[in-house]
Amino acid sequence: MPEQEIRLRAEDNLGLVHHCANRFRGRGIEYDDLYSVGCIGLMKAVRAFDETRGVKFSTYAVPVILGEIKRLFRDGGAVKVSRTTKELSLRVVRERDKIRAQTGQEPTVRQLAELMDVSEADIAEAICVSRPPVSLTESNEEGESQLDIPVPAPDVEIGDILALRQILDTLEERDRLLIYYRYYKNCTQTNTAKLLGMTQVQVSRREKKLLLMMRGELLQ
Repeated sequence: MPEQEIRLRAEDNLGLVHHCANRFRGRGIEYDDLYSVGCIGLMKAVRAFDETRGVKFSTYAVPVILGEIKRLFRDGGAVKVSRTTKELSLRVVRERDKIRAQTGQEPTVRQLAELMDVSEADIAEAICVSRPPVSLTESNEEGESQLDIPVPAPDVEIGDILALRQILDTLEERDRLLIYYRYYKNCTQTNTAKLLGMTQVQVSRREKKLLLMMRGELLQ
C-alpha cells in the first residue's frame, strides 16, 4: 500500500483505538498508555491489511488493536515502543513545533517526511505514539458534554461483536446452536429444546451456564 494511503487510513481510524482503549479503563493502566499501544496495533493492522480478502478494515483492525492492548496487560503495563520509534517521535515533535512557530500552520505528514528524510508511514506511526489521547467526554464552552472522536455506528460495537464471535467459535456445536436459536432466531426455550432434542429444563440450565461463561470471557 502506498505510504500516503497508510497515513490516511491510520488517521481515519484513530477512533477505533479510542474505542478499544476505552474498554480497558479502570483496570490499572493509564489511558494514555492504552492509547499509545493501541496506536501501535493500528499501524500493524494498516500495514498487514489485505483488501482482497473482502473484509472491512475495521473488522480486521479491532482484534489487532485489542491484541496489543491485552499484551500490555500480560507484560505488566509496560508499553513496548521501540527506541527508534521513540527517538523519531521526539524528533517529529521538535520539527513540528519549529514549523508551527515559523509559519503558524500545522505541517502535513508529507512535509515532515520530506524535511526529515523519513517515510510517511514512519512519521504517521511516530505521531500516533506521541499524540496524547483526546477526551471522549470533554465539555465545550457551554458546559455540554460532547464526543470528540466520532466513530461510525458499526465500529462502536465491533470490538464486542468480534469478541463474542470468537467465544461462540470455541463452543461445542450443540451449545453454539442453542445460543443461535435463542438469541439470533428468538426461539423460546421450548422450541429450542425440540430443535436440539433436549427438554426445556435442560435448555434453561445449559443456557444459564453458557451465558455466565460467555460473560466471564467478555469481561476478562
